[in-house]
Amino acid sequence: MPPKRHLTARRLRLGAELRKLREATGMKAREAAALLGADSVQMSQIESGVAGVSAERVRRLAAHYACTDEALIEALVTMATDRTRGWWEEYRGVLPPVFLDTAEVEHHAAFLREVVITHVPGLLQTPDYARAVYTYMVPGLPETELAPRVEHRTTRRTVIEGENPTPYETLIHEFALRIRVADRQTSRAQLRQILDQIEQGHATVRVIPTDQDGFAGAGASMMYAGGAVPRLDTGLRDAPTGTAFIDAEPQLAQLRTLFRKVEKAALDPVTSRDFIHRLTKEL
Repeated sequence: MPPKRHLTARRLRLGAELRKLREATGMKAREAAALLGADSVQMSQIESGVAGVSAERVRRLAAHYACTDEALIEALVTMATDRTRGWWEEYRGVLPPVFLDTAEVEHHAAFLREVVITHVPGLLQTPDYARAVYTYMVPGLPETELAPRVEHRTTRRTVIEGENPTPYETLIHEFALRIRVADRQTSRAQLRQILDQIEQGHATVRVIPTDQDGFAGAGASMMYAGGAVPRLDTGLRDAPTGTAFIDAEPQLAQLRTLFRKVEKAALDPVTSRDFIHRLTKEL
């Protein structure tokens, strides 16, 4: 198949998983390429996500790699053949690729879990809140770039509000709920937005109170996206160079452990809802 122009996180992940399967057998790339009647360059392009791969080739490779996990194989086939054009593609060339990759990961997730410490989660932000965050974080951003960022962020909510909503659980630190990224009116509207999402059943929200003893998770912010099979789970964390997409099992295990630790410090959902109600009245 011809090389793909856009290296999305999903294409990169497919290639990475095929490479992992090959490396687990000890087979060289040129040996795997020969099994497909291809050369090592083509194999490298497939494993790096530069070139696409057909369903038949995915199944042939899995057979040669002695992979017997049918659920994983079918998930990889779906990744290779799904030609769905998501809403985020409208922003290609307008926003940085990481914006699109994040939306794509969320769209294909079986479930979403998130920990946020300093800001309200992007999936729950109002347009005014998102605008205030972007304006502060990127000073001087022109309206032509600011507007699509805000629009993209608020449209991401379709993943938890659509016809087949993805289960979403978020742990939010009290600090993130109290800090005023703009003014009192914006903060009040944001808290009401969170309460509305809770009442609509779109999100399970748990608050980490500031008076919680033994909480050292100031750097715990992360998102964990469940894959079609556990092996295809994805972690997202902010890094100095931007959002990092994590797929290595040892790192994913660390994120799962981190989420459980933070979860122990959070109030239960009902108490958290009442907590947010009280904060709203205080504003």
